[in-house]
Amino acid sequence: MEPAAQKTNYSNLDLVDECDSFPYYQVDPDLYAASISTYYELRVRNHAYGIGYLLPSVAEVFRGVPNWDLNDADRILTLEAGDTAAERSAAVEQTLLALRATGHFKVLDKWRDELYAVYGRNKELLFNVERSAGPLFGVVMYGVHLTAYVRTKEGEIKIWTPRRARTKQTYGGMLDNAVAGGIASGEDPFESMVRECAEEASLGEELVRKGAKACGTVTYHHIRTEKAGGETKLLQPECQYIWDLELPKDVIPKPGDDEVEEFYLWSVEEVQEAMRKGEFKPNCALVVLDFFVRHGILTCENEKDYIEIVSRLHRKLEFPTL
Repeated sequence: MEPAAQKTNYSNLDLVDECDSFPYYQVDPDLYAASISTYYELRVRNHAYGIGYLLPSVAEVFRGVPNWDLNDADRILTLEAGDTAAERSAAVEQTLLALRATGHFKVLDKWRDELYAVYGRNKELLFNVERSAGPLFGVVMYGVHLTAYVRTKEGEIKIWTPRRARTKQTYGGMLDNAVAGGIASGEDPFESMVRECAEEASLGEELVRKGAKACGTVTYHHIRTEKAGGETKLLQPECQYIWDLELPKDVIPKPGDDEVEEFYLWSVEEVQEAMRKGEFKPNCALVVLDFFVRHGILTCENEKDYIEIVSRLHRKLEFPTL
């Protein structure tokens, strides 16, 4: 089978497979069992369920580290510190700062000073974790994505498509959604989206608040590849809150920070061609597919894998979510 990195003609299902890459039990129970038996499960003391998966090579680093217990027999790494989210968060931060100082994990070189929330089964905050470390623990992380588009006089949809700065820490130079970013711990998803609109696309707050239409979520369980930078095979289950924003023709998104190189206003056909070439950041391709489904561009008549694709855009994740 041709390696994903070498593909030049991605089908829509290929794009889904690249992002939602963790096996499904329903499809191949043996492969699923073999996969999860490879990882260590992350738990928090007094919470008898998993909240993430770690590579054995990652779990091994926590052996003998204060506030952590590594159980090889059951393949479980448990955060033993504290009884409150604040105490657990402090212990996680202390450990990660020490690991960062040793330079052991490449992903920690991309330290963001942004805290992301990890939740339990009752939607309670268990602890906060530095954004760049999320994939080490394999915990569910949350973000916002907005598709900005215009309609021509003939009714044709054109989509504002940015190219990520080539200096970006992850997926540099790839295509993106008009606005995308992570949700900081304690931040409301809509407020996060409004903030990102200003930072990434210079879209005014009033315009965004009045015009943005909530369109649900896209969820997937990704296994990181070389495209992400840092260690490969780390697990990254994610939930992205989705919005659409139809822009007036005289409103032109402009980079508001150094994360976007430029914006293109592309026809649906131009976007589809770039997707076939694998130019989109993997999760952004899923958001575009979701947009196509909702706007009747991708249908059961023109896509043979329609049911599979639509269901895979909304995966039920293996770990607790909000």
